[in-house]
Amino acid sequence: NSFIVSIYLVGFFSDTKILASPKKRFLIQCLLILLFVAIFDVKINSSRIELFDVILNNKFFAIFFSTFCLLILINGSNFIDGLNGLLISSIIIILFMLTRLNLIDNSIISDQSINLIMLILLLLLLLNIFNVLMLGDSGAYLLGFFIGFLIISCHRNNPDISPYFFISLIWYPCFENLFSILRKLNREFSPLKPDSKHLHQLVLFFLTKKFDLKLIHSNNLSSGIICFFNFLIIYISTLNPSNTFFQIKLISTSIIFYNVSYMLLFKFYKSNLMSKK
Repeated sequence: NSFIVSIYLVGFFSDTKILASPKKRFLIQCLLILLFVAIFDVKINSSRIELFDVILNNKFFAIFFSTFCLLILINGSNFIDGLNGLLISSIIIILFMLTRLNLIDNSIISDQSINLIMLILLLLLLLNIFNVLMLGDSGAYLLGFFIGFLIISCHRNNPDISPYFFISLIWYPCFENLFSILRKLNREFSPLKPDSKHLHQLVLFFLTKKFDLKLIHSNNLSSGIICFFNFLIIYISTLNPSNTFFQIKLISTSIIFYNVSYMLLFKFYKSNLMSKK
């Protein structure tokens, strides 16, 4: 598909500094995703909120909303790729759970293809953990785009499953992105500019300072801890995938846990910076 290649190339040009401007990258992403959603009718059908679903029936709003969701996921996937194996592990977990619940329509992608993709991702995970291979922006954009398209397809083909179950699957990269945008705006900092205060970076800082670990060890340990908690959340979501109230409670609990963890880790980060001065 030309759109998959285009998304990959945006990341590739970012990795090679040919497309160094975050604003230009974001604008190109917006255009590509908007065209993809409009041409292939990749739209979210229902939110199970009556008033919002009435708005979703508007074709133009539905295209805008689906584009927004995909952009949040793609860039959130790139954010969490800051630790070895974190993004790849998250994608493997999501694919495994979707396969386990038999939610992937074979007309979209076959079981054999999903199994092959998971096998390739496991190999890439090993290489990533040992610093042999890095995904870069190109790999992160590609995986975010793929899993976003797959989840929207699963949502459309399984109307009995709560849409919030699919949010539970991808809550972490999406909330990491949204939280980062709000945090930067609150500090009058451009949301498009990178910084080193994402949750996974604070976890890395904490483990490195607290236990005096080598960077690669604290990197892999940080990734393992976050993946473990994310796996628990996703696993719990699969226990009752059709129950919207159950999924909303789970997402809300996850967000509260994220915010509390962030506040504690950021406090540790600031206190260590102050002690150096």
